[in-house]
Amino acid sequence: MKDAKKQGGLSAEIQSRIGHQLRAMYDDVVRQGVPDRFAELIRKLDGPEAAAQAARASDEPSKNTGRD
Repeated sequence: MKDAKKQGGLSAEIQSRIGHQLRAMYDDVVRQGVPDRFAELIRKLDGPEAAAQAARASDEPSKNTGRD
């Protein structure tokens, strides 16, 4: 194969820039966390056992950073 640039590939510099931008976007989304209504829905879908466990966990101080 010839040079990747000639075949439409991206240079290492462009790939690096895209990677940095994607990481920045992802970090922003992670920092937003999960809305309470979604967390409650997930607990309901997990069933009564998981809901009871989540209720016990909510009584403890929260250490959730949104990166679970």
